[in-house]
Amino acid sequence: MRTAAEEANLKHVLEMFHQVLVPLDSTKVDQYISPDYIQHSQMAAPGVDSLKAFLDARRGDSPDATQEMKRAFVDGDHVILHYHVRRFKGDPGFAVMDIFRVADGLIVEHWDCVQEVPTDSPNPNSMF
Repeated sequence: MRTAAEEANLKHVLEMFHQVLVPLDSTKVDQYISPDYIQHSQMAAPGVDSLKAFLDARRGDSPDATQEMKRAFVDGDHVILHYHVRRFKGDPGFAVMDIFRVADGLIVEHWDCVQEVPTDSPNPNSMF
């Protein structure tokens, strides 16, 4: 059973996913992410300003990108999202797992794992 704090953390991260990551909207970052945000992703430089620049660049590169949530988990102050990113129609895309740490109602830390979805795989099971 989830605690009230876990429910709040999950709700906050899912709301950020739908308000920031899905539309690649850098203008809403400050509502969800701490100014002291620690970035572990090797795809983005540290800090909130770098995250905003990364989102803006991705929106420019892939204006038709979609992010489809597959599952979400919460354990204490950590929330894990597993989702499918497609940059354009017909793109096999990427399987993404983000791990967020939440403190005082804001995301304070982020890790990710990103893997291309293969078009030819020996495994008949989907990545999702």
